[in-house]
Amino acid sequence: MEFIQYLIDFVLHIDQHLVELVHEYRNWIYLILFLIIFCETGLVVTPFLPGDSLLFALGAMAAVPEYGLHLWLLMGLLCIAAILGDSFNYYTGTKIGNRIYLRDFWFMRRKHIDETQKFYEKYGGRTIIYARFMPIVRTFAPFVAGIGKMNYRRFLSYNVIGAVIWIGFFMTVGYIFGNIPAVKRNFTLLILGIIALSLTPPIIGIIKNWLKNRKKVA
Repeated sequence: MEFIQYLIDFVLHIDQHLVELVHEYRNWIYLILFLIIFCETGLVVTPFLPGDSLLFALGAMAAVPEYGLHLWLLMGLLCIAAILGDSFNYYTGTKIGNRIYLRDFWFMRRKHIDETQKFYEKYGGRTIIYARFMPIVRTFAPFVAGIGKMNYRRFLSYNVIGAVIWIGFFMTVGYIFGNIPAVKRNFTLLILGIIALSLTPPIIGIIKNWLKNRKKVA
């Protein structure tokens, strides 16, 4: 329970927590951030880690010289972390995906895999790119690609493109707009807005499926 409360506080006040981490760990912050992005994209048990909001906040901090964060270095490292994370997730799916699907574990519900599979049916390999901008789906998409034995070269091309666009977009927007006084004063509201926008596509999908199933029952 305490961990959940801390995680919520970290996400909502991510700018303040990042400042504390930068001051405490100095150059080690690059490794910490690398691991966070890798785990969020590469481990099916950690879809709750911050992604979009973290990248936006990092972009904003990179624009302030006193923090000593280098924008291009951060972008490069985090792109590598995201690519490696998705690749590891894909590999995990090829090896143990079917067993996890059949057992329906608490951390990987079968319905989540089914929902992600529907994304593949609709968008094909582009799902890897689109999923970068959707929390939870972002974590499950490469795993499902592994279960479906998608050609790895094809997967890797979408993986790289998606990582570069995802990291580049949020960090650039944060770098440009994150330190505007009005934005800084309402940073928590902005983070909530980013989270809400990111969750909108999956929520719409859930509502559509619910309405479709309701019609079938009726």
